[in-house]
Amino acid sequence: MERVITSEERIRRAEEIYNRRKMQQGIRVSTTRVSTSNRDKYKLYKKLIIQILTCFAIYITLYLIKNSNYIFSENFINKTKEFLSYDINFESLYNSFVEYYNNNIQTFFIPVKNKEEENNNEIKNDETVEEVSNSAIGIGGGEDENIILNENQNENNIELSQMEQDALEIKENYSFIIPLNGVISSRYGPRQGSLIVSSNHAGIDIAEDEGTVFNAAMEGEVILASSEGSYGNHLYIQNGDVTTVYAHCKELYVKEGDKITQGQELGEVGQTGNATGPHLHFEIRKDNRTVDPELILDFE
Repeated sequence: MERVITSEERIRRAEEIYNRRKMQQGIRVSTTRVSTSNRDKYKLYKKLIIQILTCFAIYITLYLIKNSNYIFSENFINKTKEFLSYDINFESLYNSFVEYYNNNIQTFFIPVKNKEEENNNEIKNDETVEEVSNSAIGIGGGEDENIILNENQNENNIELSQMEQDALEIKENYSFIIPLNGVISSRYGPRQGSLIVSSNHAGIDIAEDEGTVFNAAMEGEVILASSEGSYGNHLYIQNGDVTTVYAHCKELYVKEGDKITQGQELGEVGQTGNATGPHLHFEIRKDNRTVDPELILDFE
């Protein structure tokens, strides 16, 4: 699986490629990052001074109008005197202007592209670094990251069936091997039933010559060794909350209470009970719930 490249790594690679291209053209580009905090403060102070001077100029103009009787009419001068009679709060006037600027004027301007965006656009136009540039343009979350995120979310949203949950827990906590190598003659689940075979198969049938020895798929203790019922000669071996079943045997080598190790010989393939031919019926159960053996073991 390919490693997911973060946005920061893509940007860094794009900058490196851009710098190499500039060096090849005889232009040295510094990669040192310049702090703009002081520059921003300077711009703010400059803007504040300009606004104060503007207000002061307006006030001076109105004052001159007040004392220039020969230029303006008496009615205009009286209105000006009335305006100048009020106390002017320059701080309140400035705050009002800034609020008006932010809410009304600033929205009409289009931000100028900064140097980093221009670098990314130049890299995008270069066919030799097309893949890198496409990733760099996706600053803030590339398309590949979104796909991976969606895939992870889909995996988390999948609801497993009880059998799938049981199979995962068994694989995590227990060791299993295939008890017998042979031909799979009937798999787990629904099948065509008859007077001999059931319509819902609780295990997997492995066909092999009668008398072939089979082994323990997992360790445990024999809790049942019987020849009664439709399973014919059969064994139940338990380990914790997991039980394995071996049925239709010709002969059993172990008895109830025996401690079994994984791979130990348990008996021989037969066709006792309800069976249409020699085979080993093999089951896996967890808390008495049957589990498809092929969810745990890879049968050929």
